Amino acid sequence: MDPTAGSRPRPAPATDVVHLGRPPAAPGVPVNPPVVLSSTFHQGGELIYGRDGNPTWSALEEVIGALEGGTAVVFASGLAAIAAVLESLPIPGRVVVPGDAYNGTRRFLADVAGRGRLRYRTVDVADTEAVLSACAEFCEAPGRPSGAAGEFGAGGVLWLESPTNPLLAIADLRRLTAGAHDLGLDVVVDNTFASPLLQQPLGLGADVVVHSATKLLAGHSDVIMGAAVTRRADILAHLTTRRSLHGGVAGPWEAWLALRGVRTLALRVERAGANAFTLAERLAAHPGVVSVRYPGRPDHPGHELAGRQMKGYGSMVSFEVAGGAEGADAFLARLELVTVGTSLGGVETLAERRGRWAGEQGLPPALVRLSVGIEDVEDIWQDLQQALPVTPPQ
Repeated sequence: MDPTAGSRPRPAPATDVVHLGRPPAAPGVPVNPPVVLSSTFHQGGELIYGRDGNPTWSALEEVIGALEGGTAVVFASGLAAIAAVLESLPIPGRVVVPGDAYNGTRRFLADVAGRGRLRYRTVDVADTEAVLSACAEFCEAPGRPSGAAGEFGAGGVLWLESPTNPLLAIADLRRLTAGAHDLGLDVVVDNTFASPLLQQPLGLGADVVVHSATKLLAGHSDVIMGAAVTRRADILAHLTTRRSLHGGVAGPWEAWLALRGVRTLALRVERAGANAFTLAERLAAHPGVVSVRYPGRPDHPGHELAGRQMKGYGSMVSFEVAGGAEGADAFLARLELVTVGTSLGGVETLAERRGRWAGEQGLPPALVRLSVGIEDVEDIWQDLQQALPVTPPQ
């Protein structure tokens, strides 16, 4: 053993994504973990049945947990992870959630609320005082400290996204988490847009972090997976129980693909973020664009906060095309290189008009959500430029 090993600084996240989740080094041992395709295991060990655990899951969980600073539990999808957290609440649960949160989260809340299992209220997460006021109204036990001393969600839950999906609002995670805890609420942060390389909500006080690992973590638009991360033993027990009993288990092959994708996360986040910054600037100057939402621009209301809270501004850009919904649809129809489709965080640039979906009627009709990929930025811009209206409609 190297006697200086204990004095070495903790590796950077860009190093962790490459080296964690691998078999212990030994002569003849493979560098990569195997795909363990087994539904059952010999008796006498820790694992009994494939619904309760898998070594390939464990490798991926090691990496995600280390990046977020907690213990990770992987699920069959991001929505399965979201459901596991919300289904852990006592009935009736109480949830304060961004009005422009991920559509799947809001649809799940509406479905469960319709069956009387919880109540929820939507807020503008950029308005810190308004969010805390909503939390105070939902909290039945003001002043009860959050954390292991109380049952998860007993006082309610503040559900946050930052940046939000798709309006890219920035929430003051530290202030909101502290304020919610003072009111007796627990805090969950969907960190999908930022990724743990740009933001670690557990370190800012959150109780749980959720991810659609389908997106930036896996990064290649070829796998559907989710994850939840926590530092609290009680929440971890809830999550593992929900995964096993409700059947939201990840496939070993999907877990292996996601782990392989994570290996290049740092490079992809850096390249896509740089591309997004350049494209946001150019879009803002184009006459066919009405407005641009990107936290990296000084005119974004959350620009300063994002600069303090994040290690970068991310790869998501939302903008409104001149001509309303028809103008946006025509723009998308003219794209040749950029893929028109629903998802984000892949190596390819994706675009879609979010208002076309049920439940998104409150969005600006011409809003296009752009998930910037890792292609050459000049090629992306050339395609966007040729598809945008040359002059705004009269």
